[in-house]
Amino acid sequence: MNLRQRIIDSIRDVPDFPKPGIVFKDITPLLKDVQLSADITDALADYWKDHELDAIVGIESRGFIWGNALAQKLNIPFVPVRKKGKLPAETHSFAYDLEYGSAELEIHKDSILSGHRALIHDDLLATGGTAVAAAELVKMAGGEVAGFSFLVELGFLNGRAPLDKFTAHIHSIISY
Repeated sequence: MNLRQRIIDSIRDVPDFPKPGIVFKDITPLLKDVQLSADITDALADYWKDHELDAIVGIESRGFIWGNALAQKLNIPFVPVRKKGKLPAETHSFAYDLEYGSAELEIHKDSILSGHRALIHDDLLATGGTAVAAAELVKMAGGEVAGFSFLVELGFLNGRAPLDKFTAHIHSIISY
């Protein structure tokens, strides 16, 4: 069975989470399968290895899972983007709207060097708001957005459209 099908077969749909009408795509069952998790890391690394990347920016919290593994595989730094108030040093901050509320993300001011090309990784692309916020933080820190990486894309929500302004490559392993 190919990797995409193994991922699709392992993702759990959770209806009405975090609010009524939303079907949450739960990736935690993927983590129980050590080989599948390793294969996901390998597939991401294989896809991005020929791109000029200086850092992987992982979005809290599920973007940390394969984002950090990908950074290790590509031998480049991992930079966490976290919810407001979770990073201990000086930060840049960006507020944005979610599909079911609003949020604010932060990045350490010294995490991206000027001109460095950063790949933004998260587990899921929905409306694109969180990925846009992370991209804006990379720009505030002086970096350049080299691309966006996702395990899952909810294509019916058209989350790629807000990312177009960054003229960066977008890759998802699977799309619904």
